[in-house]
Amino acid sequence: MGVEGYLPCEIDPVDNLEVALNRAARCDTLCVIDDANLHPVLAREIEQQKTFDAGICSEVSCFRCTVGSEPVRVVYSPVGELSDFDDVRRYAEAAGQVMRRALKAGAKFPLLVLPAPTERFSAAPLVALLGALHELYVPLQLREDVPAKRQRYAKIGLLHPDGAQRGQDLLRQVQSLEAGRFVARDIGGGDPERMAPPRVAEYVLQAFAGGPVKVTVVDDPRVFERDYPLFQAVNRAASTVERHRGRIVFLEYRPPKPARKTVVLVGKGVTYDTGGADIKAGGVMAGMSRDKCGAAAVAGFMKVVEQRQPQDVHAIGVLCMVRNSVGEECYVSDEMVTSRAGVRVRVGNTDAEGRMAMADALCQMKERVLSEGLPDPHLYTVATLTGHAVLAVGNSAIVMDNGPARAANHGPELQRAGEVVGDPFEISVLRREDFDFHRGKCYGEDVLQANNLPSSRTPRGHQGPAAFLMLATGLDKCGLSSAHPIKYSHLDIAGSAGDVPDTPTGSPILALAQAHLQ
Repeated sequence: MGVEGYLPCEIDPVDNLEVALNRAARCDTLCVIDDANLHPVLAREIEQQKTFDAGICSEVSCFRCTVGSEPVRVVYSPVGELSDFDDVRRYAEAAGQVMRRALKAGAKFPLLVLPAPTERFSAAPLVALLGALHELYVPLQLREDVPAKRQRYAKIGLLHPDGAQRGQDLLRQVQSLEAGRFVARDIGGGDPERMAPPRVAEYVLQAFAGGPVKVTVVDDPRVFERDYPLFQAVNRAASTVERHRGRIVFLEYRPPKPARKTVVLVGKGVTYDTGGADIKAGGVMAGMSRDKCGAAAVAGFMKVVEQRQPQDVHAIGVLCMVRNSVGEECYVSDEMVTSRAGVRVRVGNTDAEGRMAMADALCQMKERVLSEGLPDPHLYTVATLTGHAVLAVGNSAIVMDNGPARAANHGPELQRAGEVVGDPFEISVLRREDFDFHRGKCYGEDVLQANNLPSSRTPRGHQGPAAFLMLATGLDKCGLSSAHPIKYSHLDIAGSAGDVPDTPTGSPILALAQAHLQ
């Protein structure tokens, strides 16, 4: 599928307002974000509206205005006065609101008037356009089941404050990012049947067919038993139902020039999380189809890689797709499972399945780094892992670095990259207490997978899983003072991925692309 297939509609950059309003295919609605550097007639009209309705400064409004030869509908969404604590997401929110209001107003062919970049927010036009496209996304299953509703608009116009050429340049940048977010939304937002593990694999094979990203799917239960035993423990109950059987999907891009760095992302892809034997009771199971948004984001990042084809970045993505089902074959607490790294893991809570699903694939990537000598490698796990993360930081993502990654100043750099594009991160520090918590408690066990409390009721509940992933894979032996230090970062996106009924956000694709693919 070409990149255009991953946009919610056709986008047509124009030179100026007069061109958009006077040509044959005339825009019927002007969608205006902010009022800086506007066409004089529009700016004057908005100022007049402010004298009539003070609410226009803080709420989306819709009014009639004459620009050119005929009247036109204007939908205005103010960014408002920005405090020291606001960030560039204000532009994405305003753009989403303006498109939503235009749809309600009955617009057929809107023109999105982008804000000008500012000294503080240089990426304001990019973030605004991404916000508008996020609002126009149509869920995969609706597109498939009701083709007549596959688009909310067939086409929108785009007016960049610096003209059509700058609009075209911006559009090329946005197309690659939106292709990745589109894939992530499709996978992350699909229901437990449409995006069961085998169908995720089918979707990914189709999405990357014919491109520079190689896709390999592992589906043999014997291979799972041998090479991915922690994953297979989670997969055991689901494997009794053919359409729910687990898949591990590898995506790899090799650059045309010698790689200067290697980015490896392992994503949690729990297509539905019942909690397993430690079942999610009391109505908290609803929405657990979003527990695959980590793997969805990894697939989305690899789609951006496919579109941009960096000359010297080697990128690998792993989607650990599994359903945490409950039944007579489900794994249970107190089981002892030996990981790929030879670490004896005692299960403490079957609802801590995400770390189990990712650990063996993460270990395999560590092995590749060591055996192949991959240049400047950085390993990541990306997961909607803990409710504790949501309590701690709300709707931001969290980055946790090991020693080598922290020494490279990775956390602050990723945080700064996210700030530029409206994909915010908070930084959490791993400490010895996190490792002590997960070390084996009795003779014969090396690592305790989890306690039997929810993460939200566990002190340091989002840091501990990162320590577990290091202990279960041997990455704890790849620290600064080791013979082979390897950078590793755990990204908990439980708060930033987007809950039902909201559209999945695609976090942290924008921040990772800004950090690694510029």
